[in-house]
Amino acid sequence: MASTVLAEITASISELKRNPMGTVAAGEGGAVAILNHNETAFYCVPAQTYEALLNRLEDQELNAIADARKIQKVVKIKLDEL
Repeated sequence: MASTVLAEITASISELKRNPMGTVAAGEGGAVAILNHNETAFYCVPAQTYEALLNRLEDQELNAIADARKIQKVVKIKLDEL
């Protein structure tokens, strides 16, 4: 069964076991596809890249919430009414 590899760099599980930090460094900040029997098993991503990815996803979720609220009816109230 063929699989799509969504990384420029690949490494085998054996290579990852032999030199984990070298495998991560080979990606130069990007993901490294870890292969098992020539099939993508998982992606190895540096912590900084993973954190940036999560921050970007969170921003997209917050933007979707803001966009949804943008079309809601505005209710004006006075400060004293709070």
